[in-house]
Amino acid sequence: MAPASAMELEAPPPVAAAAAKEIKSPEVLSSLQRKKLGAHFLESDERRFSGAARTPLGGGYEPPPPPPSVAGTTPVNIRGEPIADLSRTGGWVAAFFIFGNEMAERMAYFGLSVNMVVFMFKVMHRPFTSSANAVNNFLGISQASSVLGGFLADAYLGRYWTIAIFTTMYLLGLIALTVSASVPALVPSQEGCDKLAMLLGACAPAEPWQMAYLQTALYVTAFGAAGIRPCVSSFGADQFDERSPGYKRRLDRFFNLFYLAVTLGAIAAFTAVVYIQMHHGWAAAFGTLALAMGTSNALFFVGTPLYRHRVPGGSPLTRVAQVLVAAFRKRNAAFDSGDFVGLYEVAGAKSAIRGSAKIDHTDDFRWLDKAALQLEGDLAVGEEEADPWRLCTVTQVEEVKILLRLLPVPACTVMLSVVLTEFLTLSVQQAYTLNTRVAALHLPVTCMPVFPCLAIFLILALYYQTFAPLARRLTGHPHGASQLQRVGLGLFFSILSVAWAGLFERYRRGYAVRHGYLGLFLSPMPDLSAYWLLIQYCLIGVAEVFCLVALLEFLYQEAPDAMRSVGSAYAAVAGGLGCFLASALNTAVDAATRDDRAGRPSWLAQNINVGRFDYLYWLLAVLSTINLLVFVYVAKRYKYRARTDAQATVVNRQ
Repeated sequence: MAPASAMELEAPPPVAAAAAKEIKSPEVLSSLQRKKLGAHFLESDERRFSGAARTPLGGGYEPPPPPPSVAGTTPVNIRGEPIADLSRTGGWVAAFFIFGNEMAERMAYFGLSVNMVVFMFKVMHRPFTSSANAVNNFLGISQASSVLGGFLADAYLGRYWTIAIFTTMYLLGLIALTVSASVPALVPSQEGCDKLAMLLGACAPAEPWQMAYLQTALYVTAFGAAGIRPCVSSFGADQFDERSPGYKRRLDRFFNLFYLAVTLGAIAAFTAVVYIQMHHGWAAAFGTLALAMGTSNALFFVGTPLYRHRVPGGSPLTRVAQVLVAAFRKRNAAFDSGDFVGLYEVAGAKSAIRGSAKIDHTDDFRWLDKAALQLEGDLAVGEEEADPWRLCTVTQVEEVKILLRLLPVPACTVMLSVVLTEFLTLSVQQAYTLNTRVAALHLPVTCMPVFPCLAIFLILALYYQTFAPLARRLTGHPHGASQLQRVGLGLFFSILSVAWAGLFERYRRGYAVRHGYLGLFLSPMPDLSAYWLLIQYCLIGVAEVFCLVALLEFLYQEAPDAMRSVGSAYAAVAGGLGCFLASALNTAVDAATRDDRAGRPSWLAQNINVGRFDYLYWLLAVLSTINLLVFVYVAKRYKYRARTDAQATVVNRQ
C-alpha cells in the first residue's frame, strides 16, 4: 500500500473553518427511532434547565449552550482553587519543567532496556534467552500496568500528585539497582567466568535471594514508570488553555516536543550510559540513571507554582461499572414505553462529574443508553440526583461510549510495539556479526539502537519545515494530516522497516555461509558493514514519529475530560501488550520451527547464522500488513468527537 493510501484514511470534506477539517460533525439522525430518542434527551434537558413541564415530542426545542466559564474543565491550582490569573501559570514555561521529567524517565527506561539483558547475562549469569525474556517482561509490565497510574490520577490523586509519588518510587528502584551492582554480596562470584564459560553456562549461578533482590528493585522501577507514563503527557497538555484560538496548534507542537524529549532521553541512554558502563562499570551506569532521575524530580518540583491542575473526577472504573450495571438492570425496558420520561441529565450547565464538561448524546452503542433511561418513579419527588447504579447521566454514559470507540485505535498499534521490541533484540544480534567501524570510529554494538532515535530527532526537528507544508498541499489539512492519518502512515513505514530487515538478513546470512562464518556468530565479518542496518532503523524511526506522537495527541483530545490519564494509558498498555506478544511470538516460533530429532534448528537459534531471522521478519511484515488493513477499516469508521460551541469558545487566557 502506498503512503498516499494512509493519507486517505478519513480525510474530512473541505469546509471553510479549519477546525471542521479535524472534527466531524454528528450525523443527522435518519431513523424515526433515533429522532425520538434525541428529542427525549432535549426535552429532558429543557425540563431540568428551566423547570418547564414536559413538552410533546418533536417540539423543536434547542437548549442554549452553557456559558464558557462553567465548561467543567476550568484549571485550578495545587490547592484545588480556581486560578485568578491564568497568564501567570501554565503555557510553555510550565511544560518545559515537565519535559525534563519525561526525558530522565525515558533515559532510565531505555538505559535499563539496553543494559539489563547484558547485566543479567554477564554478571548474574542467567542464560541469554532467560535474560531477554525477563527484560521483555519488565518492559511489558512497566507499560501494561500504566492503567493503574491513569486510574489513580483521574480518580483520586490528580496528575501532579501521581507523578510526584511514582517518580519517587522510580528513583528508589534505580538506587536499589545501583546498590545491586555496587555490593559484591548481591551478585554471584565472578571467578573463572570468562567469555567461553559464559557461553557454556559454566559460571557460578546467582543465589535465589540475589535474583529476588534484583527482581524486586527492577519491578519497583517498573511500577514507578507505570505511574508516570500515562500522566506526564496529559499533565503537560493540561498547561494549555483549550479555549484559546491557537490551542490545537499548540497541542500539536507540544506532543511533537514531548516525543522529542523522549528521544533525547533515549539517545542519552544509548550513548552516554553505554559509554559509562563500558569504561566505569555497572554501578556507575545505574548510578547515572539514578542521578538523572533525582535531578529531574527536583526540577519537576521546582516548577510546582507554575502548574495548572485538573480536578480528579472520581473513580472512572466505578463510573464505567455503574453504566454497565444500570444498563443491564434496564435491559428489558423499551424507549417507547409509556413510563419513559427521557434520557437523564443533571440540571445546570455543569455535568455531575467533577472536572468534566457535559457530553452530547450520540447514537452508537444504543444498548448503553438504557443506563440513562429515566422511567416514571426513578426519581422521587424533590429528589435532585439519582442513584447512579440505577440511573446514570447522559454524560456518564457517553464517557463509556468514548472509551469503547477509542479502543480499536491503540489496539492497532500493538503490532508496531511488537516490531519495536523485536528490533531491540534481533538487530543487536545482527550487529554482533557485522563490522561497526567507520574509518577510525568504532561504535559499540549496544549503541546501535541510537540510530532510530537520531532519525526521530531529525524528523521531529524538521517536521514543520518539511512534512507539514508538503502534506498540507496534498490534503488541505491545517496540520498536514489528521491524527489517524499519521497513525496509519506510521504503521505503513513499520511494514517497510521489517520488509527491508528481512531482505538484508537474508543477504547477511548468505554472506556468512559463503565466507565461512557459519559457526562464528559472535565474530564480526570485516567486509560487511553494520551500517546497512541504518535503513531499517531509520524506517522504524519514521514509523514511531508518525504513529506514536499522533496516537498520544489523539487519545488526549478524544478521551473524556475526566478520563484523559486513562486515555493516555491506552497507548502505554498497547506498548506493554506488544512486549508480551513479542515474547509469546518468539516462544511459538521457536517451538514450531525447532526439530531436534531431525537436526533442524529454530528460526531463533542462538547462532544467528544457522537460524532464520529473515523468516521471522517476513512473518512480522505479513502480520503488520494485515494490521494496517484492519486499522484503515477502523479509521474510516471512526468519528471525531463533536464539540459544542461553548467547549470551543476562544477565550485566550494564556
